Amino acid sequence: MAGPPCAELHLHIEGTLEPELIFDLAERNGISLPYSDLDELRARYEFTDLQSFLDLYYRNMDVLRTEADFADMTRAYLRRAAAAGVRHSEIMMDPQAHLARGVALETCVNGVASALADSESEFGISTGLIAAFLRDRPAEEALEVLEQLLDMEAPIIGIGLDSAEVGHPPSGFVDLYERARAAGLRRIAHAGEEGPPGYITEALDLLGAERIDHGIRCMEDDALVQRLAAEQVPLTVCPLSNVRLRAVDTLKDHPLPAMLARGLNVCVNSDDPAYFGGYVDENFAQLGRTFTFTADDLARLAVNSVRSAFIGAERRSALLAEVDSWRSAQG
Repeated sequence: MAGPPCAELHLHIEGTLEPELIFDLAERNGISLPYSDLDELRARYEFTDLQSFLDLYYRNMDVLRTEADFADMTRAYLRRAAAAGVRHSEIMMDPQAHLARGVALETCVNGVASALADSESEFGISTGLIAAFLRDRPAEEALEVLEQLLDMEAPIIGIGLDSAEVGHPPSGFVDLYERARAAGLRRIAHAGEEGPPGYITEALDLLGAERIDHGIRCMEDDALVQRLAAEQVPLTVCPLSNVRLRAVDTLKDHPLPAMLARGLNVCVNSDDPAYFGGYVDENFAQLGRTFTFTADDLARLAVNSVRSAFIGAERRSALLAEVDSWRSAQG
């Protein structure tokens, strides 16, 4: 059973950089890679935790140097996402990671945005761009970069908070999120992946986060689960990512079914699909096999994604109709 049409709300564009494109961009830009071939690079994709992944993730993005590089990476994702059934995508980009290695803000923003500008006509996917800030870098730096993005009128719809979670609580970024709110930007934040449930509460109460990325550790705090269910806070869960980063041991250990049973507003996303072995359709397929999810279960996850997206009423209605048509076609 093919997966349903859906919105993808937890996607890092740098995490879609496939090994083949890494080698192509390295050749284009005259960069010498620390891997002799594709097999050696792929062998590095066995991660023990979030930090081991981030080390490789940041090393590989060094091949991104020009607007064309960022545009090619983005189009490659959109092409694959369209095949996966994605009809709307809210894409995170890490501007600080590129600034830190000498790439101008305009280069990364304009490169990604140029591909997103044609995403609906070329791939049938509506899109939004989110500037994600690195929680393991100074909060003052994040605020400075946000001001630069606002000054250049970057086509972003919101901000996020990502990178190494443990030891970097949301409470350190209150000023950043207040500035984003004042500028009319939407606000999301990674919390409760490796960090404790309290980080989810901080993201909601101190940052005013409208959506929580991951959030799987909420299940350790019953009062928090009750709150999330009552408020229908969107949780953008990434099952295959959680397994590859050892947040859960195996997919059958994933709390997603229990989260659904508690009435939580969860949806399925791919996170960094080039690194974690699965785009959205592969996440849906493996969930279906592991938990014997029915078409109704998969449609519920897709509906949650559409309802949690930062889109207008007309687009939302159109996407919900697509999910309903898919469900009806399953018999």
